[in-house]
Amino acid sequence: MSISGMMRTSASGMAAQSARLGTVSDNIANASTHGYKRAFTEFSTIVLESGRGSYVPGSVDTTVRYGISQQGGFDYTTSKTDLAVSGNGFLLVGDGSNAAYLTRAGSFVKDDQGYLVNAAGFKLLGYPIVNGSAPAASNSTAGLQEVNIATMSLEATPSTLGTHHANVPVSATAVAAGNQPSDNLATSAYSSKASVTAIDNVGRTVTLDIYYTKTGANTWDVSVFNAADAASSTAPFPYSSAALSTTTLTFDSSTGQLASVAPANPAGLVLAIPVPNGQTLTLDISKSSELADDFQVLMPTVNGNEPSSVTGVEFNKDGTLYAVYGNGARVGIYQIPLATVPSPDNLTPQAGNVYTVSADSGNLQIGFPGTSMFGELRSSQLEKSTVDTATELTTMIESQFAFTANSKVFQTGGELMEVLVNLKR
Repeated sequence: MSISGMMRTSASGMAAQSARLGTVSDNIANASTHGYKRAFTEFSTIVLESGRGSYVPGSVDTTVRYGISQQGGFDYTTSKTDLAVSGNGFLLVGDGSNAAYLTRAGSFVKDDQGYLVNAAGFKLLGYPIVNGSAPAASNSTAGLQEVNIATMSLEATPSTLGTHHANVPVSATAVAAGNQPSDNLATSAYSSKASVTAIDNVGRTVTLDIYYTKTGANTWDVSVFNAADAASSTAPFPYSSAALSTTTLTFDSSTGQLASVAPANPAGLVLAIPVPNGQTLTLDISKSSELADDFQVLMPTVNGNEPSSVTGVEFNKDGTLYAVYGNGARVGIYQIPLATVPSPDNLTPQAGNVYTVSADSGNLQIGFPGTSMFGELRSSQLEKSTVDTATELTTMIESQFAFTANSKVFQTGGELMEVLVNLKR
């Protein structure tokens, strides 16, 4: 019984070392695979019950584990669609089905249909940005879409938001009623004028003339006209169409800061201007003032862009994917989330250097890079394999000697068994 037991134990030892050599060979083969996480084999004993004066040899069991939570180094690349995660979290990818996989392999390139696909053929998943936001569920992959950048080949974005903080001179002379820009007469007078350019729904530029007219102590009229309706460039009044917007500004006499806007606007101290053939342009004027200085507008801004082809894409560290247009405009089109689980080392590895959630890993948690428990997204970088070839070669030599020793035990048991058989002869 002891001879057969020693043979069984040595066979178990050879099987265990074979499993260890299997993980070593996989690790060495993937030493240059971006995002690969090292596998390793752990041993545990199986002890059989022995009686007094006798010993029953047991065997050895193996468990394969993965160092999925281990952070790898970084390779720097020239491609802006190469992604790496520094810290906690995984990129979410799909294979065309409804399943979502976790990966750290971020070598994405655009395929012939415009999808961002990594080296294993998985497509990057993200949330499309709609009206400036990308709603996401923290515990579900609902709403995720395969990221496609081909649909952004030509875009025109109408103007909707802007800033126009102006200082009007407190010493300006008031213009009498009935002869102001809002009256739109040939004799209309004003205190100061500024112009901004907006974009309509089809991408055409619309120049808006903004007239500031003092009507009384700390009170100003603001009238906005479409510059295309001006009588001439030197004598614009009367415009062929009425003012697009007329607003009364009231300033605090003690501080010179803007106190109120009439008619009152729920959005605050803003100008609401309906752009011809466009959207309502909301100009923030909350920092406007009436001070003892010349008229000036402080760094005006208006969003929107004319039709332009996409020249490239780029990622922000918060996961926002921007389409970069030839006219210099940057438009956020997707936000890329990260996912994690309470026990990443217990995720189930799948072909293609991806992982799926298991019963031991815990439930999926989703968030955006740089928030809460999630790491940072790095563009133009790839995470290196966590394999150290020198360590693997050392492990291989150890397993080789252990396998050989177990084989000698098995061989010895076989020889002893042969002796027993020959005794009968």
